[in-house]
Amino acid sequence: MRNSTVAASATAGTLAAPAVLAQSPVTIKMQTSWPASDIWMDFARQYVERVQRMSGNRIKIDLLPAGAVVGAFQVLDGVNDGVLDAAHTVPVYWYGKHKAASLFGTGPVFGGSATTMLGWFYAGGGKEFYRELTQDILGLNVYGFYGFPMPAQPFGWFKQPVSTVQDIQGFKYRTVGLAADLMQKMGMSVAQLPGGEIVPAMERGVIDAFEFNNPSSDLRFGSADVAKNYMLSSYHQASESFEFLFNKDFFDGLPDDLQAILEYGVESASTANTAAALDNYSKDLQTLQTEHGVTVHRTSKEILDAQLKAWDELIPVLEEDEYMKRVLDSQRAWVDRVVFYELMNSPDLALAYEHYFPGKLKI
Repeated sequence: MRNSTVAASATAGTLAAPAVLAQSPVTIKMQTSWPASDIWMDFARQYVERVQRMSGNRIKIDLLPAGAVVGAFQVLDGVNDGVLDAAHTVPVYWYGKHKAASLFGTGPVFGGSATTMLGWFYAGGGKEFYRELTQDILGLNVYGFYGFPMPAQPFGWFKQPVSTVQDIQGFKYRTVGLAADLMQKMGMSVAQLPGGEIVPAMERGVIDAFEFNNPSSDLRFGSADVAKNYMLSSYHQASESFEFLFNKDFFDGLPDDLQAILEYGVESASTANTAAALDNYSKDLQTLQTEHGVTVHRTSKEILDAQLKAWDELIPVLEEDEYMKRVLDSQRAWVDRVVFYELMNSPDLALAYEHYFPGKLKI
């Protein structure tokens, strides 16, 4: 009897195994808004690797660079229409649909860092505001998750150093989203270009100065070939995170556990992205200086102060829109409470750095 039971069990196991092995992985077509060579493609790969491993390879993500299916600025439309299952992007790239998109990453800086504002998204009501904008106001067939609180973006690349507001009058400048409105208030004209088009535009004289996001992307783009003055520190885009978009119908059709892996995989990749960014951005900033002859400056207090005053002019105009007023009120209340704690609690890191590495900081 025992032998027949074992044999029956073995036979059942043999018959059951092919059914399990025959299950095909769910393939997700995900396009980014980044050129194939950009470091942000590396960051997207960190997400892909984690999702595939956590799912036991039940999910396979076909990761594509900007332009593979749709343009860098068209990924939201691609996901909404079902041409793409998912996208790795930033919300400012669909700012043309509604200026409120920029409030989820590149809006007014009330004093919160990107980490502060990612906290607002997940714990301060931002996620529900995002759902209201995408699904109720715009009627989009998408879900979005946020991860990787980015270091504040540099003011950018200039052929000559700039230190006063007068120095930048009339400049043709590349940025995106509400930062375009901000820079226009400060006397510049703005071209909103995808990352891969920036350096060619500078070479042709279409723009005089530009920003993208970080030293690693700027190094890979060849920014140092067209300008040698790199201005760090700015209030124009100081609180951005990646947006992980999914077609709503596609996502809803997945098993609950795979939905959870896709959603919470964003949090896992966010930590990995942060570590990779700190490592690469700092090394590549050194490379720009030592190997490419770039002079690094900290943006002057005059320009930073002018940026805040320009935000002061823009905010009342934005608040004429009832929805945007509610979002900005929510963000102000969050920053008022949270940043008081952050600033009161944070030691003076510059003082500690100067103590152990004297003479390096010039701020």
